[in-house]
Amino acid sequence: MLLRHIRYLLAVADHGNFTRAAEALHVSQPALSQQIKQLESNMGVLLFDRSGRRIVPTDAGRVYLEYARRSLRELDAGRRAVMDVSDLSRGQLRLGVTPTFTEYLVAPLLDGFNELHPGVGITLTEMSLEQIIDALINDALDLAIGFTGDHGAEIDSQALFDEKLCLVTADSLFDGQAPLTLADLKTLRFALLAPGFATRTAVDAWCQKQRFTPNIVLEANSIAILLKVAKQGRMATILPDAIVREQAGLRELQTTHLLPSRTAALLRRKNGYQSVASDAFAKLASGFRARM
Repeated sequence: MLLRHIRYLLAVADHGNFTRAAEALHVSQPALSQQIKQLESNMGVLLFDRSGRRIVPTDAGRVYLEYARRSLRELDAGRRAVMDVSDLSRGQLRLGVTPTFTEYLVAPLLDGFNELHPGVGITLTEMSLEQIIDALINDALDLAIGFTGDHGAEIDSQALFDEKLCLVTADSLFDGQAPLTLADLKTLRFALLAPGFATRTAVDAWCQKQRFTPNIVLEANSIAILLKVAKQGRMATILPDAIVREQAGLRELQTTHLLPSRTAALLRRKNGYQSVASDAFAKLASGFRARM
C-alpha cells in the first residue's frame, strides 16, 4: 500500500463523490477509481458503498478511515520532526489563540519570539476554545493559548496567568465612584461577544449565578467593534481588564458583585510531537506570567 492510496481514500470519503475527489487531487476520475478498487482488492473488502447518489464508507471503510486519518497525522508529525532544527535557525510553528488574547498578548509574544528566532515561521489562527481543542487533537495546531478547564484526557494544560473580566464603559457614562449594584447594572445597555466565545460563556455563567439578566442590545464576534461601541458612550461591555488598560477613552467600573476571572493557559496535545519551536514559544509565554 502507498501513501497515495491513503490520500485518495480520504479524498473520496470527504467529498462523497469520485469526480469531485479527483478534481481536488488533480487526477483523472478513472485513475482515482482504479486506485480505490486496487486498495479494496488488496484489503479483500469493499470500502465504499457506491449504490446511492453519494459515495459513503461501508462499515469496514469507516473503521479503516479512522486508522488512515491517524496514520496521516503521524506521518505529517514525522515530516515536521525531520525538518525541525535544534538551533531554531528555521522551523514552523502553528499557533492557535482565543480572540481576547489577540488584543493584548499575542503581539508582544510574537514580537519577542521573532526577535529571538527570526528564521521560524508562525501560522497564527484565531478560533474559539472549542475549535482549538479539536485542532490540537487532530494535530492541526502545535500549541495554543486558551484557558484552563476540563479539556479531556488528550490535552495538556499549563497555567500562565489569571485574567480578570471587568465592566467597561466610556469615561463619560458614569460620574460616580461608588461600586454599581445589580440594580444599577439593569439600567445599562450591553454590547457583548456572541455566544460561543469563552468570554461570553464566563459572563453568562456569572449572570446566571447572580440571577441577573443583562439588557443585551448588541452581540458581535469582534472585540474591536465592542471597544468602538463602548467608546460612543451608550453601551457597556465586559472584557478582560488587560484590554481596558490599553484603551484611551474607556474605564473600568467597579461592581458590588465581583465579575469572574479565569486562568490563561498554554494548551497542547499530550504525547504528541513537540517541535523545538513550540517548546521555545512555550518557554517564552511562561515568562510573561509575571508581567500580566
